[in-house]
Amino acid sequence: MKRRGLSQQLNWLIIKITFYSFLTSFTTYAFYPTFVGFFSGKFLPPDFDVGNLGDWITMIVTTILTILVSVLVSAKFARQMIVPLESLTQSAKRVAEGDLTARAVGGAVELGEISALVKDFNRMAETLETMSQDIRTWNAAIAHELRTPVTILRGRLQGLADGIFAPENKLFVSLVHQTDSLTRLIEDLRTLSLAQSGHLHIYYDRVNIDTEICTLSGLVKEDFKESHLSLVLKLNPVVIECDVSRFRQVMLAFLENARRYSVPGVIMISCEEDSEGVMIHIDDEGPGIDQALASTLWDAFVRTDASRSRNSGGTGLGLAVVKAIVQAHGGKVYCEQNALKGTRFSFWLPRAKPSHLI
Repeated sequence: MKRRGLSQQLNWLIIKITFYSFLTSFTTYAFYPTFVGFFSGKFLPPDFDVGNLGDWITMIVTTILTILVSVLVSAKFARQMIVPLESLTQSAKRVAEGDLTARAVGGAVELGEISALVKDFNRMAETLETMSQDIRTWNAAIAHELRTPVTILRGRLQGLADGIFAPENKLFVSLVHQTDSLTRLIEDLRTLSLAQSGHLHIYYDRVNIDTEICTLSGLVKEDFKESHLSLVLKLNPVVIECDVSRFRQVMLAFLENARRYSVPGVIMISCEEDSEGVMIHIDDEGPGIDQALASTLWDAFVRTDASRSRNSGGTGLGLAVVKAIVQAHGGKVYCEQNALKGTRFSFWLPRAKPSHLI
C-alpha cells in the first residue's frame, strides 16, 4: 500500500475538518426546531423558516470556498514543513549508506522543533564524519609508526637466521631498543584509548609535588648531562590529591621531551601555587616552537620536526598522552614561548579530586 505524503495527509485533514464543521452547522440549523422543542417542551410550528434555496446555495458555496482556502493555506504550511523533513529523510538515507558528508537543510522558514531537529542531525553527521576521518588518520598513523620498528626487527632477525649478522651483544641491544619502542607505542595507544572512552582510571592519593619532582630529576640527571643539559629546580612544598604514578608519567614525558629536543643549556622546573591547585612549568632555552603549531602539539602523532623526532625515538604520542592524563585529573595543559625565547610547557592540576569525580 502506497503511503501518502505529509502534504496530502494535511490537506485531507483540513478538508475533513471543514466538511465536519459544515455538517455540524447544517445539522444544527436543519433540526433546530426539534432541538428547541426537546429542551423547552414546546415544539415550533412546522412552517418554521429553514431558509430558501438561495440561502442553501450560499452556504454550500461558502463551505466550498472555505475548503479551498484552507487547502491552499495548509499546502503552503505543509511545504514549509516538508522541505526540511524531506531533506532530513534523504540525508539520513545517505548517512546510512555511508555518505557522512550529507547535511540537511532547514528550509526558508525556521519552524521551532523541526529547525532544532535539522541542526541536531547536522551536528551528529558532522561528529560522525570527524570521527570517521580521525579513525582513518589514526589507522594510517599507527601503521606508519609500527612499520619502522617491526621492519627493523624483522630485518635483523632474518639476518641472524640467515647468518648474515653475527649474534653480537650490540645487535641484541639494538633489538631490545626496538621492542622498547613498540612497547611504549602500544602503552601510549592504550592510555589514549582509555582516556577517549572515559575509562582512564585515576587513583587519587596525597602527593608531595616537590618531593616527587626532585626524585624524578635525580633519576634523569645523568641522561641530561650526556645531552649537555642541566636541571634547575625552583619548587615550593605543595601537597595535592592526584594519581602519583600518572603524575610521574606526565613529568617524565615532559623531561624526556626536553632532553631530546632542547638545545644544550638549562632546563628549569618551577611551580606556582594558587587557591585551587598548582601550576608546574618546564622551561628550556630553545629552539622554541612556532606559536601557530602550539595548539596542535597536543594532538596524537603531531611533531614539529618529524624526521628528528622519529630518529630520536619519539612516537608522536607523548604530549597527547600527557594532555589525556592531565584532563582526566580535571587539569589543563599549556605551551607558550618563555622569556629566553625557548618553550614553556605547563600543566595545572587541581588541589583536590574534582567534585564530579567524587
